[in-house]
Amino acid sequence: MTDTGGTGTHHDVRGSGPVLLVLPGGAGHPMGLDALTARLARRFTVVTHDPLGLAHGRLGLPVADQRPGDWSGSALRVLDEVSPGGEPAYVFGTSAGGVAALDLWARHPERLRHVVAHEPPCVAALPDGAALRDRFREVRAVHRTAGPAAAASLLTAVLEEREERAPGPAPEPGAAPAAPRPLTREEELASPMALFLAHVLVPFTAHGLPVPAPGAGATLTLAAGETSRGLLLHRTATALADRLGADLAEFPGGHLGALEHPEDFADRLTAVLDRAPARPETGRA
Repeated sequence: MTDTGGTGTHHDVRGSGPVLLVLPGGAGHPMGLDALTARLARRFTVVTHDPLGLAHGRLGLPVADQRPGDWSGSALRVLDEVSPGGEPAYVFGTSAGGVAALDLWARHPERLRHVVAHEPPCVAALPDGAALRDRFREVRAVHRTAGPAAAASLLTAVLEEREERAPGPAPEPGAAPAAPRPLTREEELASPMALFLAHVLVPFTAHGLPVPAPGAGATLTLAAGETSRGLLLHRTATALADRLGADLAEFPGGHLGALEHPEDFADRLTAVLDRAPARPETGRA
């Protein structure tokens, strides 16, 4: 694997073959993706983007609120660096990385061959999108007042479309429960999960529907986990596929299927990319 950070970008490269750009979820830290990318590298030159450089020496440094356009813009610079001739690339993004993949698909279709966006939380596609955006803002507020554990419990409830908050872990017998508290700034900057809750969750879930140039869209596939059926992000992926005229594919596992079932997930992704469906009609309401 090659570790590189040229032109202000941070990414790793492994394998050979057509370029496949991987956009991780969360705060963009590629932790846990080694098994997936190793499997994909049998067929592709796998370029794993790290938009904030968290795995490349920048964990602990200040982070501002992020926007999908920030990530898609740096992803384009990565493509220009690894494929300076402009050969169209495959792109796979999951969760927040899926939002960035959709933004890249809308802005720069000429650089892309086929984009697979796995469970991107673009809830603007849903009739109740405004209420859901409010709930994600509540998750961020809980993170700021009570810390990431409490916020993660509430986020789980939102994704499972439950009104109540998920219960926290029971205290040890005889032990007083620990009072929730916000992280210090130093603690937050050292935690990719905390950075996601503080700086990525709200702007990415508030991102509007991508609007590609008419007739210029690269092939797009929306993806959702097999075990996500009945949950918010499967519903979102289905609505996005319908609104954007794209295919919908199911992948092994749930929202974290790329981490929990990496080889099966990689094989499914390869099969979807090999299928190369016809370019969709864009702009369908």
